[in-house]
Amino acid sequence: MNKKDITILLVDDEPDILEIIGYNLSQEGYHVETAENGAEAVKKAKKTHPQLIILDVMMPEMDGIEACEQIRKIPELDHTIITFLTARGEDYSQVAGFDAGADDYITKPIKPKVLISKVKALLRRSAAEGKTSDTIITVGNLTINREEYKIINEKEEIILPRKEFELLSLLASQPGKVFKREDILNQVWGNEVVVGGRTIDVHIRKLREKLGEEKFKTVKGVGYKFVS
Repeated sequence: MNKKDITILLVDDEPDILEIIGYNLSQEGYHVETAENGAEAVKKAKKTHPQLIILDVMMPEMDGIEACEQIRKIPELDHTIITFLTARGEDYSQVAGFDAGADDYITKPIKPKVLISKVKALLRRSAAEGKTSDTIITVGNLTINREEYKIINEKEEIILPRKEFELLSLLASQPGKVFKREDILNQVWGNEVVVGGRTIDVHIRKLREKLGEEKFKTVKGVGYKFVS
């Protein structure tokens, strides 16, 4: 996909950020849409179907966390990447963002060139995932259809955010194998994208809530494994 065919929705209530980041993304060749609050972001996302949404957390009318939750309920935006803009030190926002279905977060202030690099890394990772061959993983009563991004657990269909889906697919692909934390980060998030140390823990917690505590075992100091 050419850059001109990639739509990025930039959401922030600070005009300066919209102008500076929007300008730099446009200069890179991306089509940029903007919104000034979460409510407007949801409407724009439904209309434009962006490949990537860069979403501020603290905004009027509807904050970024709620906007993310709303967007993740829209089926046609299942594969849209959502990354949050968070002020330095806002750990609670990062955790809440992952809980809401975000794929990553970017700490501001950030230099435009660094942000462009992160955007490119996120889009590359998404493109690589899109090229994954058709695969159906079946482990006990759990079936994962990678082509349709569909999960059936004990005859019940479960919808997962994209990163939770990729993490589950990785662990379930080799039940019993202990995946090291660094390998999980590289294979699910990509080694170009910097994510926080809590990222995996938050996603594992969400998977345990949805699929059962017993399916995921923590190997202290090493990583995680899927128990069939």
